[in-house]
Amino acid sequence: MTDKPLAERMRPQNLDDFIGQEHLVGKDAILRKAIEGKTIPSMIFWGPPGVGKTTLASIISNQLDKQFFALSAISVGVKEVRHVIEIAKKGGQVILFLDEIHRFNKSQQDALLGAIEKGLILFIGATTENPSFEVNSALLSRCQVYILKDLEEEGLKNLVANAIEKDEILKEKKIEIKEWEAMLRISGGDARKLLNLLELVVTQSGKDKVVLTNDNVTKVIQTNLASYDKAGEQHYDIISAFIKSLRGSDPNAAVYYLARMLAGGEDPKFIARRMLILASEDIGNANPNALLLANSCFQSITVIGMPEGRIILSQTAIYLATSPKSNASYMAINEAYSLVQKTGDLAIPLHLRNAPTKLMKSIGYGNDYKYAHSHEGNFVDLEFLPDKVKGTKLYDPGNNSREEEIRKKMKALWKEKYGY
Repeated sequence: MTDKPLAERMRPQNLDDFIGQEHLVGKDAILRKAIEGKTIPSMIFWGPPGVGKTTLASIISNQLDKQFFALSAISVGVKEVRHVIEIAKKGGQVILFLDEIHRFNKSQQDALLGAIEKGLILFIGATTENPSFEVNSALLSRCQVYILKDLEEEGLKNLVANAIEKDEILKEKKIEIKEWEAMLRISGGDARKLLNLLELVVTQSGKDKVVLTNDNVTKVIQTNLASYDKAGEQHYDIISAFIKSLRGSDPNAAVYYLARMLAGGEDPKFIARRMLILASEDIGNANPNALLLANSCFQSITVIGMPEGRIILSQTAIYLATSPKSNASYMAINEAYSLVQKTGDLAIPLHLRNAPTKLMKSIGYGNDYKYAHSHEGNFVDLEFLPDKVKGTKLYDPGNNSREEEIRKKMKALWKEKYGY
């Protein structure tokens, strides 16, 4: 009997056994060529949890046959990084895999630069956050960033089938999966979470013959995953509950989930960043001050830190939860993206084009443009959309007092043109 969880027991040792990320490690893909050719740069893997970041780092280590050090920025600091660098100085290049690289601050990240530059370490970082924001530019410039995607349903099912067939423990049992919905929904595309869920359900049954259904999977989860794990199973469940409580205008639930996350050691900046997004996506112009406060919150906790930062997070969460809601701006940009994808690059109306040269002016660029400020009410009835899509309404104001005023204004300005 092994103490290793199923996900660890089934971790692929080579690219042929690796499932997913075909754009990176499929036949003739860029990262596969680099790994097989042993011409591997320092790199950063960016993607959601459970999609293979750690596994790819391990496979690279196997391929290069170099000493491999796996650290997590949640639990280590510069001291441990420097220890690895000292080992490399004495014995040659090593591979340093640093998970959650975004948890290192700028000065901690800077400690890696010299060793990467000198070739002492082949650095592989992993993050669930956008490295453009969370990794300093000096480190980014020395690394290739690879984006990993959520696993597709077929890939997740293949992982489970492979585990049932090959794992030393599971293959001794007769396991039948009648329904997949609960397993796939709870795992959320996270391969590690899916495999550990499979093992949990099978173990809890206590039987040699196990039939998995949506009902028994859900029952096992509800009784066994009550604790919060900031780096694992419930990280995204808790933040999801928090955001949905804010969106649903429940400050009590919002503050409860906020406390759960902070008590579990969640990064306050991660929480503030999500509130910043919500302020625009779910409140928008129903209360523009929400975005200002959310941005101020993010800046403030960066300066103040914890534990006092919890007060600012609480104030902001309550403000967002009790604000009027509108997703009109969010829907507008989605509609605009959809329109652009359908219609392509339509010609910009001549009267809206810039005319920096005489030739451009002579062929009509900028002709008939009317300067709004030269007209009464700072408005002039002019066509701004390309001819093929003119009259298309993309922004539909929400049902709240502020946006009702916007609707009235748009109707007064544009009459029946956009159907306000």
